[in-house]
Amino acid sequence: MLPLKKIYILNLILLSILFVSAAAKALAQPSITFGKNAPNIVRITKDTLVLIKGSTYAFTVDTPEDQGLVSTAVDVKQLIMQIAPANGSIQEYTVTDKSGTAKTEGEIISGDHLIVASKGGSATKAYIISVHQMALSGSLVIAQPIITANSTHNLTLYYTAGQRSPDVSVKVYLPAGINTTIENTTVNVIGRGDVKLSGLATQSIGRVGVGYPYKKVGDASIIKLKDGGSVITFNHLDLRPANGPDLKIEISGVNYKTAGNYLFRAMYTTSKPEILTSPGTGNETAALTVTQTISDFERVVTKDLQYKETADTYTKAIFKWGSGTSSSSVQLMQSLDKGKTWSISPATFDLKTSIAAVTGLKPDKYYQFRLNVKDGINKGLSNIASMYTGKVDVKTFGATSNGTDDNTDAINNAIEQLNQTGGGTLLFTKGVYPVRTIHLLSNVYLYLDKDATIKAMKGGDAPETTWFSDKKYRSGLSPTDMGPYADPENYMTKQDVGHHYFHNSMFFGERLDNVKIIGCGRITGDGNLVNGDNVMKNTPDNRSDKMFTLKLCTNVEIGGIWHKQDLWYDEAKDEPYYMGDKGAKIEDLDHMLKIDRSGHFALLATGTDNLNMHDTYFGKYSQSNVRDIYDFMECNNVTVTNVFSRVSSDDVVKPGSDCSLGFTRPASNYIVRNIIGDTNCNLIQIGSETVDDITDVYVDNIYVLGANKAGFSISANDGSHVKNVFLNSGRTGTIHSRSKMYRATTPFFISISNRGRVIGAQAGKYEFTENGKPHNELLIKNVDIGEVENISLNAIDVYEMYGGSSYNGTRWKPFEAQRRASPIIAGYKLPDNADVKGGLDFKLPNGKHTGYVNGVSFNDVNILVKGGNPASDTLNTTNELGVGQYNAADLKIQPSYALWARHVKGLSVQNSTFNYEKRDSRYAIFLDDSPGAKLSGIKLVRPLDNHVLIKLKNSPGLLMQDVTYFNDVWGKEPAKLLKVE
Repeated sequence: MLPLKKIYILNLILLSILFVSAAAKALAQPSITFGKNAPNIVRITKDTLVLIKGSTYAFTVDTPEDQGLVSTAVDVKQLIMQIAPANGSIQEYTVTDKSGTAKTEGEIISGDHLIVASKGGSATKAYIISVHQMALSGSLVIAQPIITANSTHNLTLYYTAGQRSPDVSVKVYLPAGINTTIENTTVNVIGRGDVKLSGLATQSIGRVGVGYPYKKVGDASIIKLKDGGSVITFNHLDLRPANGPDLKIEISGVNYKTAGNYLFRAMYTTSKPEILTSPGTGNETAALTVTQTISDFERVVTKDLQYKETADTYTKAIFKWGSGTSSSSVQLMQSLDKGKTWSISPATFDLKTSIAAVTGLKPDKYYQFRLNVKDGINKGLSNIASMYTGKVDVKTFGATSNGTDDNTDAINNAIEQLNQTGGGTLLFTKGVYPVRTIHLLSNVYLYLDKDATIKAMKGGDAPETTWFSDKKYRSGLSPTDMGPYADPENYMTKQDVGHHYFHNSMFFGERLDNVKIIGCGRITGDGNLVNGDNVMKNTPDNRSDKMFTLKLCTNVEIGGIWHKQDLWYDEAKDEPYYMGDKGAKIEDLDHMLKIDRSGHFALLATGTDNLNMHDTYFGKYSQSNVRDIYDFMECNNVTVTNVFSRVSSDDVVKPGSDCSLGFTRPASNYIVRNIIGDTNCNLIQIGSETVDDITDVYVDNIYVLGANKAGFSISANDGSHVKNVFLNSGRTGTIHSRSKMYRATTPFFISISNRGRVIGAQAGKYEFTENGKPHNELLIKNVDIGEVENISLNAIDVYEMYGGSSYNGTRWKPFEAQRRASPIIAGYKLPDNADVKGGLDFKLPNGKHTGYVNGVSFNDVNILVKGGNPASDTLNTTNELGVGQYNAADLKIQPSYALWARHVKGLSVQNSTFNYEKRDSRYAIFLDDSPGAKLSGIKLVRPLDNHVLIKLKNSPGLLMQDVTYFNDVWGKEPAKLLKVE
């Protein structure tokens, strides 16, 4: 008989064998769980798989406008993508019908089976499938899923509905221990901006037409549950637009005293095309883990908008963690071998603010750091934070620079890994890197060495699927047709196709923070970025039309290496240079980022704040296949400096505001300086997309080499208020040179029309007579005419005033018969009721019939026009700017050569000169419905065959002081002008 001790040991061994055997058997037993993205799965039980079926509207760019209603039922291939092994093993999946026949395609229905087999088929498990009518499961994510007990945090949740729908309700269930109130909790709905729950109902919905069904962003309420938890309910949300997370919810002051796991869940209910509710399971759940040791230790990333590399840029690190650490003995530990060994890092601490800093790190090394708390409630080791002390060569991630290999996956993988380690700088060394679409991520910088080129390939990401169809508009519908207004709620018809699709880009980022693309290399579209409005008619592999697309991002820098000097232009060399001390020309263009062949947009930034674009040379190596350069739609706090554009087919710098986010957003605070360029359009264009206000734009030191529209243009077309625009005011810094304009059709075009592209706008066709001519065109009925106010133009010299851009091939073709126009300021007036057939059947919301340009000031402006117009041109009458008209060409020939103004109040022209090369027999200045104008200290030429120098029409209150004119030729017989007609 064995001793009891031996029996005990044998029993332990037997139990261990049985336990290991059971564990091995369980590991081998096939089982499934929710995949990373599983919108069709409700729940998984021991032998049942419950799936979702419903309907929604989902239009691709190829879907006809009447075929967007689709089933959300999952098919065989989609289901396999949504499931994952529960035990991490390799499994095989087969779907069969109820009779056991395998299904390789088609919709999955109730009664089908999912057969899960282990690798090799040694074990199988069958799940009966049941399909329920529900909304697709959404996604709930906790921004920081692990926090430290007894420390105070702001808890951020991101929730995205599984399908688009108007008038949606969302419920978010919070566990016990979180005190959420309408004052300590904020929400950001579809990117509109953070607002307290108490203020959601009064948050601005942006500019919309009168009669738009949504009067507010939504409602929010909180109910406390019996178990100590709570539920936040949001009602009447318009979730048709897709801008990343639908809800960003932030609760301040979260402090859990006890370690553990705390479950959150969310669900939503649609209203159209049918009423459906999501399950609130799987991907709609998220767990917050609270640990006793410090688990929120992280590296602090610098977010300066100007990259300046110093000796300690990559060898210094700052760390922070949640407040509340009770220990007075904390060490920073570091590892250089991926955590195999650790040593104490010589850091300095501020335990009151929970910050540690370390300097003198070895360059070009991969470090890991963690805290060692010696005592107190957080005693133990913290989580790990990482850092690479230098730029990381993209080739270490498998990228190649031979100019032929597709580097898209390698670069995107590198960006993702740097993002997961807290951020870093990805280096592109000498060579050519072809890519399709690069997905930018927060805190990751791309740095191009001088001899590095990133070039676009065909096959970029597809344009996104949307709730709305705009098939007709994509086919090139004219804005003077009813199409854009047929569905007032369809925000996608309110701007051209290049603006409202974002994914089809060479570089794409959405809802990101702290991104840079910098260096002195080259980025080229290589002819594979499209610059035409009919891009969506192309084959699917040829629909990328943007270089950089940034949607609702913050803190972005794109450009060369910072250069403290101002950029200016060498006329003899036709090249830019930096202005050194005492007039020295620093011909150092190696600092500049070179960009060419950038498609419709070199940059389309939409709803993006805090941008710095600088030291960029456009078109150095190729001048083809380029349209807009820098387009800023509803962006704020933008700086653009030291830009040279050899040629483009559209605007070089353009602040604007459109509806492409599904809502409007005002734009303000632009610092624009040292912009030099040639364009088939405008060098500076404020508008023409102007659905919301644009204010506080400061521009200094511009050099127009050619502009087939205007050198400086303001076009308010959609009901916005454009206010406080200053050219050469010195508000961006020193005015180092007089601004110059050469070869511009008109130097200035400041205008208002009423195209009414806001959401909810309504238009109608009207027959009316204007200037004795019949019209049959659209008028906007429920959107106010916009306003332009407080415009200051200073210190500018204008020469060679004709449309002489080199866009059409010659640099530059001398004047022959190219288009030319006077400097123009034009407000807008609706036709009078008596002139409309049947009369006007509407009044605008504010009751105004005319939109005036208010307070335009010219000071120290010298304009030399080509001249040559006959006196008969003084009889020309110009029509009001109709829907879709926002260019000088729409106004034909003006009756004056120096300045033409209509519907302008408070015009001031001071200390300025107006001259012609060849006798121009028109009036010098024509003021139409422009009361209260002031002319002071100006000089003009009065043509020999027209003694009326300044012509007034319905413009009382003109104040003249020191107005001098010359007789037919500049300098001849100067005289003071004492009266006007």
